[in-house]
Amino acid sequence: MKNNRNFCIIAHIDHGKSTLADRMLELTGRVTEREMTNAQILDDNPLEQERGITIKLHAIQMDYKAKDGQEYKLNLIDTPGHVDFTYEVSRSLAACEGALLIVDATQGVEAQTISNLYLAIEAGLEIIPIINKIDLPSAQTTVEGVKQQILDLIGCKEEEILYASAKQGTGVPEILEAIIERIPAPKGDPTAPLRALIYDSIFDPYRGVVVNFRVFEGTIKERDKIFFFATEMVYEIEEVGIMLMKRHRTKQLSAGDVGYLTASIRNLQDTKVGDTMTHPNRPCERAIEGFKVVKPMVFSGIYPADADDFESLRESLSKLVLNDSAITFEPETSSALGFGFRCGFLGLLHMEIVQERLEREFNQVIVTTVPNVRYKVVDKNLNESYVENPSQLPEGGTGASVQEPFIRTQILTPAEFLGGIMKLCIDRRGIVKNQTYLSQDRIDIEFEMPLAEVVFDFYDKLKSISRGYASLDYEFVEYREEDLVKLDVLLNGEKVDALSSIVHRSKSMDWGRKLCSKLKELIPRQMYDVTIQAAIGSKIISRTNVQALRKDVTAKCYGGDITRKRKLLEKQKAGKKRMKQVGKIEIPQEAFLAVLSIDN
Repeated sequence: MKNNRNFCIIAHIDHGKSTLADRMLELTGRVTEREMTNAQILDDNPLEQERGITIKLHAIQMDYKAKDGQEYKLNLIDTPGHVDFTYEVSRSLAACEGALLIVDATQGVEAQTISNLYLAIEAGLEIIPIINKIDLPSAQTTVEGVKQQILDLIGCKEEEILYASAKQGTGVPEILEAIIERIPAPKGDPTAPLRALIYDSIFDPYRGVVVNFRVFEGTIKERDKIFFFATEMVYEIEEVGIMLMKRHRTKQLSAGDVGYLTASIRNLQDTKVGDTMTHPNRPCERAIEGFKVVKPMVFSGIYPADADDFESLRESLSKLVLNDSAITFEPETSSALGFGFRCGFLGLLHMEIVQERLEREFNQVIVTTVPNVRYKVVDKNLNESYVENPSQLPEGGTGASVQEPFIRTQILTPAEFLGGIMKLCIDRRGIVKNQTYLSQDRIDIEFEMPLAEVVFDFYDKLKSISRGYASLDYEFVEYREEDLVKLDVLLNGEKVDALSSIVHRSKSMDWGRKLCSKLKELIPRQMYDVTIQAAIGSKIISRTNVQALRKDVTAKCYGGDITRKRKLLEKQKAGKKRMKQVGKIEIPQEAFLAVLSIDN
C-alpha cells in the first residue's frame, strides 16, 4: 500500500487537464505513441473532443519507476470540468489523497478552479500547484502574475509551484516525482470490515453496470456478497479488477486500491455515485460521509418532430439514462406539440449535451421547449408541491404562494469589466453579496440571484461583456417566495402551452411585448389574419397581428361603379373569416426557440 498513490487533476475548462493526463500515460508506458490516435485519449466521446471538455470522468492506473528505484502504482481519477458536474468532482476528490491544481499560464486562476480547489481543501487533499502552457509566447509576460495568484490563493511556497507544457511534455517527469514525494500513501486496514466509495458507474450492454470504486478499509473479492447503503440492494460480485486502458481482472482488491466491479446489476439507479459499499454479513459501522441524491435543476420538454416517433424517442431516452443517471424524464402532452417527455437536467450544458447525443447517437429529430426551473408552490394549508411546467402553476386567487430557486454565483473577472457585469446581474434581479480583489486587476464578485434568470442566456451575455475573460461558478442556496406570474401566449385566442413561461411580475409587460414581436417575425403568413397575444390570466398585456396573404381581387375591375369592387372585397373578407374558424396554424420549431433569443 505504501507504493500506491491516488490523485486527481482539477482545473477550469480548457486549461490542459486531459492533455497532461495523456502525457503521463505516455511517460509511464501505459499508452504507446502509436496508440495516441487523437489528442485526448481519455476523452473518448466525439462530443468531448469537439468541445474540448471532459463530460464523463475516467480512471486509469499507471505503473511508474521513480528515481529512488522503486515501482509505484499511480491511480489517476479524472474529473469533469464543468460547473454542472460539481457533485461528481466532489466524489472523485473523496477517493483521492492528493490533487494536481492546473492553471493556464495565459488565463490565470478562474472561477471553476477556485470552486474545485475549495472542494479539494475541504476533503483534506495535498495540493500540487502546476502552471501549464508555459510554451506559449504570451505566457512569458503573464506567468509571474499567475504565480502570484496561486501564492495568494493557496498560500504555498514559491518553490512548490511546478511549471509544465502538457502539449510538449515539458515538466511532466517532475510532476510524477512530485506526486510520489508530496502525496501521502493511502491508509487503511485490509482485514477490517469492507468500506468502499462508489465515485462513478457506467453501463455496459453485455456486463450490466460497471461500478468504479475506491476501497478505504477491508478487502473485496469475487463471489463476495455486496451491500449498497443508499439503495439497500445486495448483489453477488462477478468480476473485480483495476482500470488500465481497458478493464483488467485481478479477482480481488484491498484497502487503498482503486478499481471496478461487475455484479449483473441491470439498473444504474441502484449504484448511486457517492454511495458506500460493504459486506452484508460483516458491515462497516457507518457510511462514508458526503452522499447526496443529485437533483435536476433545469427542465425542458423534448418532443419528437414526427408524432409517430414517440416510442422510438422513449427507447432512446431509456438507453441514455443507462449511461447518465442524472437525467430524469416523464411523459407529458402538449396541445401544440403532441406527446413528448418532460426531462430534468443538472444544468444548461448537461441539457445541450443530452439533446446533441439524442440527435447524433440515436438519430432522433426532436423539438425542444424553453428550459425552465423547478418552482415550489405552497398552498394555503401549507402543503408543498413542485412545478416544472408553467401549465401546472395554480391560477391567481387560490391563495398559493410560489417560490423559486436562488443560487449563489461567483464571478471572476478583470476589473475593467466590473461595471458591465454588475449591470447584467442587477438587471437579472441579482443581489450583490461580496466583492474581493484577488489582485490589482482581478476581482471576485459574489451574487445571489434566481436560477431562472441564469438558465436562458446569462452565460453567453457574461462572456460577451467580458470579451471571454470572466468565468462563472454557481451553487443552489434555497427557495424564496417571489411575485411570479404565468405568461400565456394565445394564437387566434387559443393558448399554446409550449410557449407559456413563468416570469416575475415586474418583467412580464416587457417580456410579453418582446415575445409577441419575435413570434410575428417567425410565424409564416396564412390566408387569414393571425392574432398573437400575451396574457396573464384573463388580462391581455400585449398584442400583434400577422397580416393575411391576399389576392388582389379588384385587379380585373377597370373603372365602373365602386359597388362592384366592394362586392368582391366583401366576398373575400367572408372567405377569410370562414378560413380563420377552421384554420390550424402550424408553428415552426424556430418559434419555440425564439424565446431563447429574446434579449432580457
